[in-house]
Amino acid sequence: MLPVPLRGIVTPIITPLRGPETLDVSALDLLLEHILAGGVNGVFVLGTTGEGPSLSHDLRAEVVRRTCAQVAGRVPVLVSVTDTCFAESARLSEVAASAGAAAVVLAPPYYFQYSQSDLTGFIETAATTFSLPIFLYNIPQLTKVAYDPETVGRAADIPGVLGIKDSSSDLGYLVRVIQAVRSNPSFSVLNGPEEILLDALRLGCHGGVCGGSNLRPELFVALVQSAASGDWDTAAAHQAKVLDMSNALYRTGFSGSAYLRGIKSALELSGIGSAAFAPPLAKFTDAEFSDLAAAFHSLRSVAQS
Repeated sequence: MLPVPLRGIVTPIITPLRGPETLDVSALDLLLEHILAGGVNGVFVLGTTGEGPSLSHDLRAEVVRRTCAQVAGRVPVLVSVTDTCFAESARLSEVAASAGAAAVVLAPPYYFQYSQSDLTGFIETAATTFSLPIFLYNIPQLTKVAYDPETVGRAADIPGVLGIKDSSSDLGYLVRVIQAVRSNPSFSVLNGPEEILLDALRLGCHGGVCGGSNLRPELFVALVQSAASGDWDTAAAHQAKVLDMSNALYRTGFSGSAYLRGIKSALELSGIGSAAFAPPLAKFTDAEFSDLAAAFHSLRSVAQS
């Protein structure tokens, strides 16, 4: 059952692959058990961290079905159905519903530069077409257009629209969104970028959808729980560890998709899957992988000391 508002850590899982069109089923199962053991509050599939836009529609459907089967209702499963074609979004939303997902996640369709009026109509149509509730997904650096705070405020009043994941890294935007939905306390506001998670929680976000929780779910859960209890000093200590991990594993930044390559490579070093990607994304070079491995093992040594 999906709690309203959804709170805590929702892990945007990677998609373990054996090849361009082959899901690594055993690695996916292992990853999910690792994440669930860390105490997360939900799982998000086919987002940016999951390489959703790079996967075929058939492979996306397989990921959804397999994830829902493995999770088996232990936490809510959220499924990104973002596509440039509304019919494909609707089709995947029905796959998600049939598989047992709790909600779908919808970013603005990328490619065309839509107006806010277009986006409001898009959300209204989705809410009346999809059988699952909807979370909006704001990531303008990849979609070219943002859900303006006023649009989010209007969407919060549409039946079936339950929240938003914001990955803009713009704290000012978050403040305006929180103000826009203040009259609807059941509407969830979740933060994406892990480097500002603590700041987002201080502003009133309900939790985070952070890629690093693929690796250290228990750390992110502890951060959110400390903040929820008002223990901001402990939360800040956890945030410092999150930043150490991010700086070590993704230190070349989002450019070149080092973020995705860093997470998958670190999971490979942890014994979960291999750093295989959907084309055209390539693995780290041997030198880059060796550099990451040294940083990763240093982090593990510190964590265990």
